[in-house]
Amino acid sequence: MGKLDHIGQKEQDFIAQQKMFFVATAPDSGKINLSPKGIDSFRVINENHVVWLNLTGSGNETQAHVDENGRMIIMMCAFEGAPNILRLYGKAVSILPTHEKWVELASLFPPTKGSRQIISLKVDLVQNSCGFGIPYYDYKGDRDTLGLWAEKKGDDGVREYQELKNTTSIDGKSIRID
Repeated sequence: MGKLDHIGQKEQDFIAQQKMFFVATAPDSGKINLSPKGIDSFRVINENHVVWLNLTGSGNETQAHVDENGRMIIMMCAFEGAPNILRLYGKAVSILPTHEKWVELASLFPPTKGSRQIISLKVDLVQNSCGFGIPYYDYKGDRDTLGLWAEKKGDDGVREYQELKNTTSIDGKSIRID
């Protein structure tokens, strides 16, 4: 298992090839959250900084946990080619649409309906492991369901949904959405 204090070029090349990643967070007490992410929503800013565009979903645990303690790990697995598991550990902050950095960071991604926050992770540990037990999977494309849902709801409808479903964690913690 390799450990680094930065995202090297080899790791950046691996990240650029991934179609999916996993985000894990945990509150100081309560339920741990692990979420798969996809679409074109991940960027390496530099060797110790990554961002990802978080889209509206049925919950908002990542936001609740980031607000509480910032602890986060992002994991990517090679489902094709050479086996590899890459983990990025660090402290995260949430950039909401009202934040002064929103426009700058959102410009790194294609316009995406239903965007609710950008998670900014300062990486302090990078870990590679073998991934020998990870199966091969074929990428067939991104699902369009979330985009179609957000488009149908419209900006006001998405906002109403966020207010209804994204302001309290499963542990009852309040979540800011603006």
